[in-house]
Amino acid sequence: MVQENYRQIEARVAAACERAGRPREEVTLVAVSKTKPEEKIRQLMGIGVRDFGENKVQDLCRKMEDIAGDNRWHFIGGLQRNKVKYLVGSPVYLIHSVDSWKLAQEIEKEAQKKDVTVPVLLEINIGGEATKGGVAPEEAEALLLQMARLPRVRVKGLMTIAPPGKEEQNRAYFRRMRQLRDRLAALHLPGVEMKELSMGMTDDFETAIFEGATIVRVGTAIFGERRPGEPEWRA
Repeated sequence: MVQENYRQIEARVAAACERAGRPREEVTLVAVSKTKPEEKIRQLMGIGVRDFGENKVQDLCRKMEDIAGDNRWHFIGGLQRNKVKYLVGSPVYLIHSVDSWKLAQEIEKEAQKKDVTVPVLLEINIGGEATKGGVAPEEAEALLLQMARLPRVRVKGLMTIAPPGKEEQNRAYFRRMRQLRDRLAALHLPGVEMKELSMGMTDDFETAIFEGATIVRVGTAIFGERRPGEPEWRA
């Protein structure tokens, strides 16, 4: 079941890229496996899936340890500073949710200790929602200028979670994200690539692709709705 779900989403990603006039390889499909059993991840690995997303540090660390393979693990949840030490130096491929100078400094400190560099995305609260993490769009440049001074933190682009709403509303948010990414990329800051744009989930990933997403994070449409007793989530 999970394999067929993934194939259907993959087909939709490919079709969205074609409609947008973009090569399929420009977009990474991350299977958001949070709260789901490891067996489902292994089933997807069996058909060649390598990009998986988790939103809790303890779940990500457990799965990285228990599941052998060359997976690319994405941390997509809110990251507390006291949990940074568990991710830095681990096989995590990309941290999507850096949204403050203090968090960036903590990542830099741990990276210095472990002699590694850490690829991250700057999280933007594009809808100005009090319940979500992320820096305000108008504050992104100032934070990025600070982060560019950290030799061990490598900013690869931006991430956002659009407010729940209709397609055209989300399209406007995604377009603003692309414009912000392009404006920040034009600064040509050392150590900053600004290539990635992580946006779009189960309900809106096709619109996000049309507006320039390079990473889409899909959970429910691949792994199914949550089971009784599981925490509520949406990706």
